[in-house]
Amino acid sequence: FTSTREMELTATYSNGIESPRIQLGTYKIKKAEEVTTSVRSALAAGYRAIDTAEVYRNHCKLASALGEVLPSLGLTRQDIFLTSKLAPKDHGHDKCQEAIDKVLKDLETEYLDLFLLHWPGVQKLDVKDPLNRELRAESWKVLESNYKNNKFRSIGVSNYTLEHMKELLEHCEVVPHVLQIELHPHYQQRELVSYCVAQGIHVQAYSSLGQEGAKSPLFSSEVVMEVCKSLGRSPAQVLLRWGLQKGFTVMPKSVHPDRIKENTDLDFTIPPESMDMLDNLEDQVIEKYAWDPSTVL
Repeated sequence: FTSTREMELTATYSNGIESPRIQLGTYKIKKAEEVTTSVRSALAAGYRAIDTAEVYRNHCKLASALGEVLPSLGLTRQDIFLTSKLAPKDHGHDKCQEAIDKVLKDLETEYLDLFLLHWPGVQKLDVKDPLNRELRAESWKVLESNYKNNKFRSIGVSNYTLEHMKELLEHCEVVPHVLQIELHPHYQQRELVSYCVAQGIHVQAYSSLGQEGAKSPLFSSEVVMEVCKSLGRSPAQVLLRWGLQKGFTVMPKSVHPDRIKENTDLDFTIPPESMDMLDNLEDQVIEKYAWDPSTVL
């Protein structure tokens, strides 16, 4: 028997794979002790999914933390949902496969639950070079073959625009299961989200809180503060809950055990009028806090 809360907090991809909708983000968590603290606190608080990437440079430390923490909590690798991403320097047929082999080796796992192309462009290549298009298409074919060989239980892309998605769907054999993009009330990418929903592609939101944590302009937004006050919740909880109610997976990152726990305590509902207020924030401010892929050909 699955509670409503558990069902609501699980995404089912188009291929039937289930994934937790609150995941631990690990961007900028590089020091070994911080990685271990973060993983231990998250798994103890009930998180069962971790999102990383080659460019975060923490794969080996994550593997070591999981090797220590999982057995101490009576968990195994199969109990957690692990995601990583291809670095932009590794696009193209040969480089992509070599990079995948390295990721699996560094994470000390035989498979990943989800693997994403992190960026539509190739590092050090001019954004307007048509080779970007060719190389990312080659990388996608490599992801498809690793998916068919059961190295990846699901595959997807990150930071793709609507144009990038349409181009991918024209030539792919396997439609991506996931698109991971920046999403918060200041940057809602509604057309892209609607497109993904129509194509059965699950949307994951990063930078749910903006980029600066407590210094984020979202935290000082009068509307966010008003909703927090009415619900007796923190800005982080309101912004993450907004993402969940939109149907997204959210992936808050923290190295503080109390915040990690707070970020998973999202068992409340933002009423429709408050959701409208948050949705309408884009009328006042449209602000992208992370890098912009729209210039990549």
